[in-house]
Amino acid sequence: MTTTYSWQLLRAGRFLLDGGGMFGIIPRSVWTRSITPDDQNRIELMHNCLLLKGGGRTVVIEAGTGDKLDAKMSGIFGLDDRTIESEVVAAGTDPSDVNAEIVTHLHFDHAGGLTRLARGGETPDWVAGPREASGDQKEVMLTFPNAEVIVQKQEWADAVNNDAVMTKTYYKDHLLPLEIPLAGERPRLRQVESPIPFPVGHRPHRSESPTAPITNRLTEVLPGISVFQVPGHTWGQQAVLFEDDHGRTIVFTPDVMPTRYHVGQPYSLGYDVEPYTSMVTKRWLLGEAADRGWHLLLDHDPGEPLFGVERTERGWFELIQA
Repeated sequence: MTTTYSWQLLRAGRFLLDGGGMFGIIPRSVWTRSITPDDQNRIELMHNCLLLKGGGRTVVIEAGTGDKLDAKMSGIFGLDDRTIESEVVAAGTDPSDVNAEIVTHLHFDHAGGLTRLARGGETPDWVAGPREASGDQKEVMLTFPNAEVIVQKQEWADAVNNDAVMTKTYYKDHLLPLEIPLAGERPRLRQVESPIPFPVGHRPHRSESPTAPITNRLTEVLPGISVFQVPGHTWGQQAVLFEDDHGRTIVFTPDVMPTRYHVGQPYSLGYDVEPYTSMVTKRWLLGEAADRGWHLLLDHDPGEPLFGVERTERGWFELIQA
């Protein structure tokens, strides 16, 4: 019998990013028809995260930016006081009760909240070296001290090597503390290797579907929770799939389609390591969602972020508010 989960949407803070970066090759005159930037050309996003409970487990999906950026960077990104920790607590859960934390990828706005600043009287779990902190404060704590962290092996390798389009997106103060073991010397970090959508060296056509069916590319990481690779934004980015207690299949959708405004095929991020791959990935992901009745939970959508997907007469897809 499949384990099902009740879940809560956690808004782990506002996040402002440059509209040009968020829409890549799409002209400003086009994307501003859907969303209005501020006077610094930033658009308002959210750190959308999930709190799952089921089968005796408490699981968090995604961690947001957290509280470790300095005042200058926090201002640039328009951060408020909300973090994954504050929202888990507001939902009535003690962070120490979280058993597992699944992140789609390890950019700071998705994994920075895995650690937090040490507070007065706390003995830090980890102390940063001169070039290892993302802010002035170098003493950090693990936000979920008893949680295993699950990520793709490829993503971890790229993160620790800082292989990204952006120079400051993988911070050591949310990566290296994950090497601290759990109680009993169990590894805190679990690196999984889900099958990639296309064979190594194969360049798919823009409308091509993966050779292997999605059922062969799922990796069950916890009872009733699976991940699968959705490359393009990063090479090791993963989506998270689970069945909820209302009988729906929920897919937490990362930066292959961060908001409803990115549903168009060429609407990829300027931050993507491979925009073409993102475009191909988006097409087959939306196709799977439409054909299988998935509900997509978009990671940065500032409105209600849960959508069904339907095919259109023009051969593309539209999002239906769930």
